[in-house]
Amino acid sequence: MANQVILTSKAPAPVGPYSQAIRAGNLIFVSGQLPIDPATGVMANGIADQTRATLRNVQSVLEAAGATLADVVKTTVFMKDLAEFPAMNQVFATFFTEQPPARATVEVARLPKDARVEIDAIAVSSHRSAV
Repeated sequence: MANQVILTSKAPAPVGPYSQAIRAGNLIFVSGQLPIDPATGVMANGIADQTRATLRNVQSVLEAAGATLADVVKTTVFMKDLAEFPAMNQVFATFFTEQPPARATVEVARLPKDARVEIDAIAVSSHRSAV
């Protein structure tokens, strides 16, 4: 079975030569999402709002692939400043209330568009998208 490119207007367009996600069988690999409002192109302010916007974008990409946040098994959180970890973590917990995924959190020197946070995800889902 060929890999399926996932693309939705409900999440920001990629800022480079990559897909928002790729579905390979029952695995969905969501590219790092930024805290950009897909309708306005405006980036959220503050780590809590940025985390919320980023996870909404992850959620939108998953939905386009026929999955939900409950299907996520692994995330990576890239942060500009780990001193903001408690605030990011508090928002993250509201999106993954039951059986949170495995996760790595990494401090990085810089993120695209000078975001404070970027999050990618891997999900396992038997549902097929309508894409």
